[in-house]
Amino acid sequence: MTGPRRLLGVWAHPDDEAFLSAGLMASLRAAGGRVVVVTATSGEQGAADPARRGPELGRLRRRELRASLAALGVHENRVLGVPDGGCAAVPSAAGASLVRRWIDAVRPDAIATFGPDGMTGHPDHRAVHHWVTDAWRQAGHPGALLYATVPPAFHARWGHVNDRIGLWEGEPPCTPEADLALTVDCTPVLDRKVAALDAHASQTRPLAELIGRPTLRAWWATEWFVAAAREPTPPPRGRRSGDHRLAAAS
Repeated sequence: MTGPRRLLGVWAHPDDEAFLSAGLMASLRAAGGRVVVVTATSGEQGAADPARRGPELGRLRRRELRASLAALGVHENRVLGVPDGGCAAVPSAAGASLVRRWIDAVRPDAIATFGPDGMTGHPDHRAVHHWVTDAWRQAGHPGALLYATVPPAFHARWGHVNDRIGLWEGEPPCTPEADLALTVDCTPVLDRKVAALDAHASQTRPLAELIGRPTLRAWWATEWFVAAAREPTPPPRGRRSGDHRLAAAS
């Protein structure tokens, strides 16, 4: 597919958007396109030390998110305020309704979010996937729905890093190159992507110390997306009973 002109990104936590789509966002903004980012939670549980978790961390991560997006030229963002770790407890219809409002308001020609695997397998990621997919189908499939993914080459090159940090909580995504809808080589905007990652310092500074800044810079220097299938619009539903109704995780 060709690059979109109006992109809506819907993610679970501050920093999801930077790792998985900062190159796409920066490239689109440089070309004069519009980018709107919707973030479900404030990421207030995003600390290894339980004493650091809570509202103050959430406020810090909201500030980091604004700074990160500003580094990409993106200034339209909404944090929905769903509890971090609690997305899977939100009824499916309610989550889809939250996203549908933004689809109707932005009228994107592309929407970027998680695939059914949630990329890392995090329950919040998987729940957001279902919200966005349901909302997109209910809205009549406006534009392309792009799921972040990785190809076999990513696992071959970065498997040692992924294993070292424990990236995968479940079966990792792996999409054959031939099935990809969009591949973004971030090289022309890589400095901006790294600046966006650096802005999420509460999350990326410890990571950089663990794996090294050169590795952090090269690790997500390409972004990959697979297109969702345009299935028939489903009838309205309440709570799901499927596998995405997992217990909330921190």
